[in-house]
Amino acid sequence: MDTTLRGVGVSHGVAIGEVRHMGTAVLEPPAKQIPAEDAEREQGRARQAVEAVAADLTARGNLAGGEAQAVLEAQAMMAQDPELQADVERRIAVGSSAERAVYDAFASYRELLANAGEYLAGRVADLDDVRNRIVARLLGVPMPGVPDSDEPYVLVARDLAPADTALLDPTLVLGFVTEEGGPTSHSAILARALGVPAVVALPGAGELAEGTLIAVDGSSGEIFLDPSDEKKAELEAAAAGRRAALTASTGPGATADGHKVPLLANIGGPADVAAAVEAGAEGVGLFRTEFLFLDDSENAPSEEKQVTAYRQVLEAFPEGRVVVRVLDAGADKPLDFLTPADEPNPALGVRGLRTLLDHPAVLRTQLTALAKAAEGLPVHLEVMAPMVADRADAKAFADACREAGLRAKFGAMVEIPSAALRARSVLQEVEFLSLGTNDLAQYTFAADRQVGAVSRLQDPWQPALLDLVALSAEAAKAEGKSCGVCGEAAADPLLACVLTGLGVTSLSMGAASLPYVRAALAKFTLAQCERAAAAARAADSAEDARNAAQAVLSGE
Repeated sequence: MDTTLRGVGVSHGVAIGEVRHMGTAVLEPPAKQIPAEDAEREQGRARQAVEAVAADLTARGNLAGGEAQAVLEAQAMMAQDPELQADVERRIAVGSSAERAVYDAFASYRELLANAGEYLAGRVADLDDVRNRIVARLLGVPMPGVPDSDEPYVLVARDLAPADTALLDPTLVLGFVTEEGGPTSHSAILARALGVPAVVALPGAGELAEGTLIAVDGSSGEIFLDPSDEKKAELEAAAAGRRAALTASTGPGATADGHKVPLLANIGGPADVAAAVEAGAEGVGLFRTEFLFLDDSENAPSEEKQVTAYRQVLEAFPEGRVVVRVLDAGADKPLDFLTPADEPNPALGVRGLRTLLDHPAVLRTQLTALAKAAEGLPVHLEVMAPMVADRADAKAFADACREAGLRAKFGAMVEIPSAALRARSVLQEVEFLSLGTNDLAQYTFAADRQVGAVSRLQDPWQPALLDLVALSAEAAKAEGKSCGVCGEAAADPLLACVLTGLGVTSLSMGAASLPYVRAALAKFTLAQCERAAAAARAADSAEDARNAAQAVLSGE
């Protein structure tokens, strides 16, 4: 009989493969004295481990290319630093084991870097990774980070940070399972971007034995341990049926009775455009411009660099709609030259539009670059500000757009409950709203989106969150303006129908989710979506809301 575990399904599809665990940070090796006669052997072990790690980092860099190659080559040089190696050998000569000597030598060097100014202090994390890799090799335990494997596998981890997956090979990773995270965590977003099935917030995921065969259903959130041949066939047949339905669904987003719901893509830069176009995106609903700024946390990119990047995206959607979010810095996206380092709670401090209003030159340069990038192009450019709290914020942003000579629609993101509650007031200053459901949920429920323990409050099916979406959509309709959703909630096909029923006028998501949402909308009329939305809002929990909407749309 199949053993079934249940987490939160966040990326559609079925993956069947063996478990491979994300390597964890290395524990501190025990401090023990070695006999003097063992010193030479231990020094040889340390040298071999250092060379092996440096060679591995260099090889990975050659495969990755670009900026990743430069980062990994720099790490390889750290591993082979002559002063560090000399310090390791000195510590072994006076009685330390190889692993303890490496650990202590790196700790000493780490302290020097941490106190040597901002640039070198920023290399501490790279140094820690090198240390962990060398110590792991000496201890004979799995390497930190994504596992090495020649065969496809299901990646299991406590959680996945973007840095952990910089070199991820989507041809090898069949799916994700994590113990932490929620529907809007980095793990979920990454899985959807790669188009692989994923289940997050699975209690006990770390206890799944290495090599265990599991089946991951990214739609239902179910994990089947050692599935029978019958179960595998059943899951694969269901997945094939879903793929066939997707293939049959093409063209612009619309309900069964022809109510148009433009389906747009969330992108991070020019590299994401091809996938969006291939998936049939009708434009871009969220162009996250942070990628240009995060390349160098100490300096803002030049106007010329910004113009080039923006124009690449705008040219890909002739006659289409491209919604650009200006820089959203602060909280989990700190920039040394912009964001304060000593805020007690950065998520509730100076971030998003607040940061830009404190640094008007940075905002002006970005708006000017957007204006120049759009010159002569038949694109419908819209520009929006993150973290708008009230009408005063919206006015300040709109004024800045006009002063920069930007010919575009100006909008506000609804991520703070006050903006939803006073949406009609905000719309006196801007021409559209865009709901960032990830942060809106975080601020509505006081629930950090990266903390698995509160993932139920990050569930976009929470009725209170649906109420705020409805308030915003109703305000936009009353003002004759648009209200889209660009948060990851739009990637859930069932919820996309509910959002449409709430009055949302466009949906934006990762490119991989577009076919699923397009197919779901095409099954139901607008009236059915409205009834499903009303049923969901009448519930008292996320689970009940989901079930109520499903019951309406399935005709139960």
